[in-house]
Amino acid sequence: MQREVAVRKSGLSIWQSRKRRKQVAKAVAFVLLIAGSILVLLPLVWMISTSLKDMSRVFVFPPEWMPDPIMWSNYVDVWRTVPFGIFVGNTAFITSIVIIGDLISASLVAFGFARLRAPGRDVLFVLVLSTMMLPGYVTVIPVYWMFSKVGWIDTFYPLTVPSFFGGAFNIFLLRQFFLTIPRELDDAARIDGCSSFRIFAQIILPLSKPALTTIGILSFMWNWNDFFGPLIYLNSPENYTIALGLNFFRGVRSSQWNLLMAASFLALLPCIVLFFVAQKYFIQGIATTGIKG
Repeated sequence: MQREVAVRKSGLSIWQSRKRRKQVAKAVAFVLLIAGSILVLLPLVWMISTSLKDMSRVFVFPPEWMPDPIMWSNYVDVWRTVPFGIFVGNTAFITSIVIIGDLISASLVAFGFARLRAPGRDVLFVLVLSTMMLPGYVTVIPVYWMFSKVGWIDTFYPLTVPSFFGGAFNIFLLRQFFLTIPRELDDAARIDGCSSFRIFAQIILPLSKPALTTIGILSFMWNWNDFFGPLIYLNSPENYTIALGLNFFRGVRSSQWNLLMAASFLALLPCIVLFFVAQKYFIQGIATTGIKG
């Protein structure tokens, strides 16, 4: 009897010791995550704080994290100094077209690679993936020459039309997600007389909202903040995007850091709002994509 009691006490002490170690490890992980989050958020907090300061208070030491007074007029001055509304409109138009093109083209191609059987399908998929190994900067000159020959320079066409021809990364991401959807759904639909396109439109796409949302968010982030493409193809100020507009604003008001930070925060705000609104689908899409090879 005493031996059984001793064994139980020993087992209980071991369980309590393991539980304490897990709690300590979890607490350490939380502390590290909080410290890392603070380090990551500091530049953003400083940008927001600076955007609300008077220029004379920007570089005071020690830094003032809470502006006094709060200069909301800085954001109004940004819109008055440069045609910021035009820049936002151009960027929103380009980004919307690119997102539509990416979703349509990538989903159609990925459906073919994931659900349809054809000779050489896997070889063709490898060729598509191999294009990801080619740096985009290698093709800048020939692509620019091609667009210049058709008269697309200083238009939105070079920034929007290529999205309708599919991107290797988007195709790969959607294909991996489509492979996780049971094929029994396709077989049942074909028994009922559904065509491949109807299966794609009414079965695959509704089940792929997380992956499609992930593609949409990544496409939005990339194109909203893109500087290189608009810098090459756009020449007229009325066609500038936000990235070019910020560079233009820096040339006009290079010494006014408070206004520059206000303009930068306005450019960053849609990305922050979009991520927090769609983060559930974004995280779910990343987590469930690529489970099946």
